Amino acid sequence: MEKNIIIFTDIGDTIIDEGTEERDRTGVVQRAQCIPGARETTLKLHDAGYPIVMVADGLTKSFHNLMDLHGLSPVFAAWVISEEVGEDKPSAKMFETAMQAMHLTDADKKRIIMVGNNVKRDMRGANRFGIRSVLLDWSKRRPFDAELPEDRPDYVIHNPSELFDLVERLNAELEAEKA
Repeated sequence: MEKNIIIFTDIGDTIIDEGTEERDRTGVVQRAQCIPGARETTLKLHDAGYPIVMVADGLTKSFHNLMDLHGLSPVFAAWVISEEVGEDKPSAKMFETAMQAMHLTDADKKRIIMVGNNVKRDMRGANRFGIRSVLLDWSKRRPFDAELPEDRPDYVIHNPSELFDLVERLNAELEAEKA
């Protein structure tokens, strides 16, 4: 059964624990650990049929290294990386590129959630773009204070394992709307 919800996700401190990153002399991340439960939840969402799109700021090689290391490369239906797009979140270009990669239209925006850890980049970008925002507040490396109204997430989860139930609930709500 086709899923209604489409997941856009950040990587750093959303799937990968940035505190464990090992970089080479050029700044490319060579290794890092996943946040506890993040790999399993990402695989579970993929196995359940939810399209997952990487929407992340950083170096393409870093993301390939990390996703290959953890066996997550195949779960992403598309990779949208700031190095390739030429802009960082909260730029609308990041989200537009993700939508184009998935052949989505403005009518699909109600189906998209953006999962991230950064209120100024992920939440602000998603909310300004007109898609729902999910803050994973697992890491305390960045402040969660909203400077602007659009910095406030639509949903907050405290660990990655909570994402699956939230996505299932949102998917059921959209299914009910269609019925």
